[in-house]
Amino acid sequence: MIISLVFIIALCVISLLGDFISPYAHDLQETQNSLASPSFEHWMGTDELGRDLFSRLIYGTRVSMAVSLLTALSALFLGTCYGAISGYVGGRVDNWMMRGIDVLYAIPDLLLIILITVVIGRGITGIFLALSLVGWITVARLIRGEVLRLKENAYVEAARAFGATHLRILLRHILPNTIGVLIVTLTFRIPSAILAESTLSFIGLGLTPPAASWGTLANEGWKALKFYPHLILFPSLAIFITMLAFNFLGDGLRDVFDVNQEK
Repeated sequence: MIISLVFIIALCVISLLGDFISPYAHDLQETQNSLASPSFEHWMGTDELGRDLFSRLIYGTRVSMAVSLLTALSALFLGTCYGAISGYVGGRVDNWMMRGIDVLYAIPDLLLIILITVVIGRGITGIFLALSLVGWITVARLIRGEVLRLKENAYVEAARAFGATHLRILLRHILPNTIGVLIVTLTFRIPSAILAESTLSFIGLGLTPPAASWGTLANEGWKALKFYPHLILFPSLAIFITMLAFNFLGDGLRDVFDVNQEK
């Protein structure tokens, strides 16, 4: 878990300081060095326009991490609000709210994302809104279950007996006890968002040039896979290792919070 955390922190640092770390500008074209293999001058080679792949990968790290992190946080916020209200109020309100979730859950995520991106438009904003509006559904179900469990505890009944308002009970006594679940959920939502954004960009439904992410870099590399495999190798490795790091971190945090709950 520590190694995964260090790797994720390093990615965040690279995202923030990418302009200082990149040996070249991400859009600098050197046509005389187009499709060059990895070398001391270009560590990961160059693409068909002579752009340094290592520099573009760093720039793609910023885009992919920003989109995935903001998407995961917004989905977490929407899902927490919806699930908390549904679970706490209960009764017919809970029933109707959950039926709405069931309807949305029955619609394929890819279809929803395509519809949203068609209406809003492709680009960072469109991808962010599409993934956020799709990702909150699972979070809402999870938080609803936690709220249903927590609201039956003795300290909640005591708060009601002392005249605490429903809003105070929800914000001060119930939601703080879901922090562990939310943190673990966040660590799993981020790699899901990275994969979703990369997949959309890979199949041509995500970001458009000149914007670059790991998915767009993999898409460009796929076109030249037979003769220049390095173009898809490095972006694919970045996606794979990052998702693995977040999953290991999520597993470690889940074990930590499970132990604390048992105590």
